[in-house]
Amino acid sequence: MKTKFTELTGVKYPVMSGGMMWVSTKELVSAVANAGGFGVMTGLSFGTPDLMVDEIRKLRKMTDNPFGINITFLPTLKPVPYGDFVDAALAEGIRIFETAGRSPEDVMPALKAANAKVIHKCTSLKHALKAQALGVDMVSVDGFECAGHPGEDDVTSLVLLPIVAEALDIPVIASGGFGDGRGLVAAMALGAEGINMGTRFLATKEAPVHENIKNNLVNTSEKDTKLILRTLKNTARVLSNKTSNLVVSMEAEGKGIMDLAPHLSGLKGKVALETGDLENAILTAGQVAGLIHDIPSVQELIETIVADAKRIINNRLPSMV
Repeated sequence: MKTKFTELTGVKYPVMSGGMMWVSTKELVSAVANAGGFGVMTGLSFGTPDLMVDEIRKLRKMTDNPFGINITFLPTLKPVPYGDFVDAALAEGIRIFETAGRSPEDVMPALKAANAKVIHKCTSLKHALKAQALGVDMVSVDGFECAGHPGEDDVTSLVLLPIVAEALDIPVIASGGFGDGRGLVAAMALGAEGINMGTRFLATKEAPVHENIKNNLVNTSEKDTKLILRTLKNTARVLSNKTSNLVVSMEAEGKGIMDLAPHLSGLKGKVALETGDLENAILTAGQVAGLIHDIPSVQELIETIVADAKRIINNRLPSMV
């Protein structure tokens, strides 16, 4: 399957595994790369630039195929040296980056000077146009269905994708609500050059998370997510559990970030992914969980997505015309 996304990244299939904190490590990223997709490792998962570089070197021993590094700029109580992570990845030879969160403007000069390709994740047309003006090479458009931060406009992928694809001159990737071959075909019909999946890759054999997490996703419906931090205009879509329900209740009572912070701990989330604790931490997941019915290997998942997409394009759609 040849698209502008596969040409830019040098991969076989237009299927991307976006950066997921604590999850997008060498195990998952190498599996995606070896299966012909584009895997992205989350640089900040490793705490320091040196530890990130160590993981990159281990990853290179596991695959000869292209992969990228994610750098996410988000509000934090403790400042993060984002520029140091970017510089270290560039020095290590990384030339494709996924950026997310706030604008990547501060790091764009360094990235472009190194002739790196930049895929920036956006949740609105306004942000996509800004990213294009900054010189990014591609945007990943996050619809309201997505896991993590969907922005504050609440526009689904079905509407947001064609709006952005029509307005931009650079290629667009579809993100948020995609997990199978039907989604890949739909994304391309809406103007995208590929799909970016997060939640779906959580429920694979290679994902470095506890089996409780994977099995829970198989049993989760599209209605089992919760929106938190709406009152702070930093909305996040997460699994509905004891902790997310408590955060929503506290927000309704007018509690601020200092009261909420203990329940939002990223380290608690890391422990939960490792131990399989489904209740005592915030666990990110998208509405696409309703489409997850098994736990395949990454190669089985990608091959099934591509085969189903080709079958729809070659067999089902022509019969309707």
